[in-house]
Amino acid sequence: MWATSTGATVDADCADFCEFAVVLAMLSIGVITRGKYGLRLIENVRKNSNFKISSVEIPENLPDFIEEPADLIDELIPDKSILSNDLIITYTLHPDLTPQIIRLAGENGAKSVIIAGGASNAGGQAEITRLSKEHNINVQIHEICCEIVCTGEKTIDEFATRFGRPDLRVNTNIGVISKIEIIRGAPCGSTWHMAKELVGIKVEEAPAKAGLRIQQYPCRAVRGNRGGIHKAAKLHKESVEKALEKSG
Repeated sequence: MWATSTGATVDADCADFCEFAVVLAMLSIGVITRGKYGLRLIENVRKNSNFKISSVEIPENLPDFIEEPADLIDELIPDKSILSNDLIITYTLHPDLTPQIIRLAGENGAKSVIIAGGASNAGGQAEITRLSKEHNINVQIHEICCEIVCTGEKTIDEFATRFGRPDLRVNTNIGVISKIEIIRGAPCGSTWHMAKELVGIKVEEAPAKAGLRIQQYPCRAVRGNRGGIHKAAKLHKESVEKALEKSG
């Protein structure tokens, strides 16, 4: 019931399923923010979907090692109703606290948890697997949230009808991008930023400029040679290439 970002994909054409999925009820999302992390997701989900979203903030500054994480979470999140939403997206970014979020989400009826920030912030694999099975809750770990795709789990798939790995429709006119429709975009909003910047750009220049625009967006993915920001840029570049191929 749990998967890392590399183990969550059903198939490469999953977006086709997501695009035409029947949404039976409005998805409710609870977001645990920490400092600036998670704020853009909240703003973008509210702007570009009808999903119900609520949030709670934990302090940006936390000790590296937390001896009693359950007690601290009880202190930081006294009202556990946030954890009863269908989908919990947590930016706790702390391996001691994140497993407690999974436990409380399971105890309060959540169906799935997305852990942002990668495996190093998630806690031990064995503990996550145990909590997932014990509470019958789907857990996914993503270094960057623009890699989310459909997985066959209803709650994640409903979220991925609109947010996750970018999926676009592109219109061109005389070799120039004239319109971009976003079927699915990065939860942080970077896909919408990129799409606006690409209108008027020559078709042959668009994929490379797409990746550049993502890197110039105030993306909060890790930078550096192996940072997630490069993966985010590559995913958006590929989405433009695929959309241009489909447009003929």
